[in-house]
Amino acid sequence: MTSPAERLQAVRDRIAAAARTAGRDPASVALLAVSKTWPAGDVRALAALGQTAFGENRAQELTAKAAELADLPLEWHFVGQLQRNKAAAVARTGAVVHSVDRASLAQALARAGEERGTPVGVFVQVDLGGAAGEIAERGGVAPDDVARLADEIAGLPGVRLRGLMAVAPRDEEPRPAFDRLAALSARLRADHPGATELSAGMSGDLEEAIAAGATLVRVGTALFGSRPLTSPRVTPVTGAPGGAPEEVV
Repeated sequence: MTSPAERLQAVRDRIAAAARTAGRDPASVALLAVSKTWPAGDVRALAALGQTAFGENRAQELTAKAAELADLPLEWHFVGQLQRNKAAAVARTGAVVHSVDRASLAQALARAGEERGTPVGVFVQVDLGGAAGEIAERGGVAPDDVARLADEIAGLPGVRLRGLMAVAPRDEEPRPAFDRLAALSARLRADHPGATELSAGMSGDLEEAIAAGATLVRVGTALFGSRPLTSPRVTPVTGAPGGAPEEVV
């Protein structure tokens, strides 16, 4: 078994090597540690090693961990599918939302951002294809609809468009899919110069994503190990952002 420090260094080394191979500065690629299903103690251990950005995919798990770890200067990201009725709770944690794929969700986050007085950072999630069940599971807007949705988001004062996010399909090699995403990103930046970020690449394909221009890679397994079959039990936290979790697993 390797230690958290060894796993973190190994991932950082992979990112740096991939960036150099692509002729890029390693500092141009940020690491998001996807801590979903892992307890707050594991987040705290990586934070002690200098990792500050963490991603969750369930609203109640995010709000519970954000409250438990409020003493740390962490940057939270939400990477799962988000229901509109949970948008305000996620926004109150200050999390960046990577999975905006419809105008109604963007509008809900914008309302929450206006109430907080701080715009919510958002990524448009793009559907890069794959099996029907896979697409339904992960979500994403069709490539042809990216520009329309981006324009709608840009007109909302309570959100800030940061860029695009996508997951490579499981039924094809990742590099062609990431190249399609990179082309969409270039077109987006032409219309929205501030949307410079590209969230792509995970434990198994971060090198391909970086070669295609990813500025942020979302890594879970390579940092934390294989995930447990069930999420850790989350309990209500007094004063937690968004109130008590919706459910206990």
